Amino acid sequence: MTDPSKVIHVRNVGHEISENDLLQLFQPFGVITKLVMLRAKNQALLQMQDVPSAVKALQFYTNVQPSIRGRNVYVQFSSHQELTTMDQNTQGRGDEPNRILLVTIHHMLYPITVDVLHQVFSPHGFVEKIVTFQKSAGFQALIQFQLQQSAVSARNSLQGRNIYDGCCQLDIQFSNLDELQVNYNNERSRDFTNPNLPSEQKGKSSQQGYGDMYSFQGSGAHAGGFPQMGNAEAIAAAFAGGLPPGISGTNDRCTILVSNLDSDRIDEDKLFNLFSLYGNIIRIKILRNKPDHALVQMGDGFQAELAVHFLKGAILFDKRLEVNFSKHPNITTGPDTHDYSNSNLNRFNRNAAKNYRYCCSPTKMIHLSSLPQDVTEEEIVAHLEEHGPIINSKLFEMNGKQQALVLFEKEEQATEALVCKNATPLGGSTIRISFSQLQSI
Repeated sequence: MTDPSKVIHVRNVGHEISENDLLQLFQPFGVITKLVMLRAKNQALLQMQDVPSAVKALQFYTNVQPSIRGRNVYVQFSSHQELTTMDQNTQGRGDEPNRILLVTIHHMLYPITVDVLHQVFSPHGFVEKIVTFQKSAGFQALIQFQLQQSAVSARNSLQGRNIYDGCCQLDIQFSNLDELQVNYNNERSRDFTNPNLPSEQKGKSSQQGYGDMYSFQGSGAHAGGFPQMGNAEAIAAAFAGGLPPGISGTNDRCTILVSNLDSDRIDEDKLFNLFSLYGNIIRIKILRNKPDHALVQMGDGFQAELAVHFLKGAILFDKRLEVNFSKHPNITTGPDTHDYSNSNLNRFNRNAAKNYRYCCSPTKMIHLSSLPQDVTEEEIVAHLEEHGPIINSKLFEMNGKQQALVLFEKEEQATEALVCKNATPLGGSTIRISFSQLQSI
């Protein structure tokens, strides 16, 4: 048994547990003078003002199992009698402070780009380079400051904080690298000291697997990349580091021909629910002489290109969709045409940049918003489970509003749930559904 100490050792500290959570656990027993998170080991060291305060805390938690965010944590006296500066700098791997930080993003509900990271870290000093990548630990980034003291300041201020309210938590360690090598300036890597780097390797896609890249310079996007679009600023804000692979940004055809539809189960509103993920819908027409074909007119050529790119080959009602640009420039009004130009369900009239960032091919995971405040997870599952086996679900609050993630067994089940249940009533609210790029809950 370790001798009593004013330093308490805490184990099983998951990435979702913040410094503030630990402080709240021990503050009732006295003043806390120091706290060190050992993120790589899922541990923490916490120093009380005196030994009696620490003894009081451990006596209490001998009889009551301490739990944070549903996770049991385990406490004991530390072999340290005092936390030194050296201990506070020992962040999991015993690294010395360094001007390069290794950042892991936990609970990533929103896409994180180089520009987002630069906005978060640059207030602490000049950021020279950023490289992002996907590892088994999740989404990670290496951030190189000009000065070591800037990196130390950023780590001390930002460790355990969320980029967005309730998600995208920062887990920051010092890297053992001396210098970052950046070959391309795009949405995944950036050398702020060398703006003349190419966005991709000549002759083939860039090493991250991204194809055609188009850089935007503020209002210059209006004249250069998208002369036909009034929403160029939103596109520039969403894709500041380059467009998604396979998107040219030069298409001016707004109407799409969709074929191989299940004519017994499809209707215009279901097509609206699917295609409105990629842009505003003007009109939709199911062809009377070919009921497994439909025309969808999008708000502009860029939105149409996103829809064709992300939905080509998607499976809906057990049939693989054919999605191509139509020879018709628009859909004429008539008795068989449904007009959605004034629909308040169109997603791109507000928060267009955010909705562009969420564009992706169908996934197994759907995100639900505009939920009633008193909704339960059971009610959400009951509303959706007719479309296929639900593997997992999670109800959470963001900015004071209830949202949910639901993971289906297959992509086509999630697609069917979105198509059939977007804009349906649940507990007095009209719910919104979109695909989530998260791999797990």
